Amino acid sequence: MYAIVEIAGQQFKVEKSKKVYVHRLHSEEGENVSFDNVLLVDNDNDVKVGAPFVSGAKVEAKVLKHLKDDKVIVFKKKRRKGYAVKRGHRQYLTQILIEDINF
Repeated sequence: MYAIVEIAGQQFKVEKSKKVYVHRLHSEEGENVSFDNVLLVDNDNDVKVGAPFVSGAKVEAKVLKHLKDDKVIVFKKKRRKGYAVKRGHRQYLTQILIEDINF
């Protein structure tokens, strides 16, 4: 059983008892969160597709921890112009544990 759910503007394929990294959520560690924007639910080849969301479907999850992703280096250069810029950033993430998929 799995579901396609929209979390923080991105779509994720989630299954029960799986860990997922999503963009930083405004929740405390150990807090339970639920997501109502379920786009698709597959329960042993019984597929329900929403238009745009499946009515009554909900994904329950628990926030495990907040962390930062690996550093991403952004390097820009224009040849023969003397222009080179090196910048980088680390994305803020939240690790969640999918506890239940209700539909």
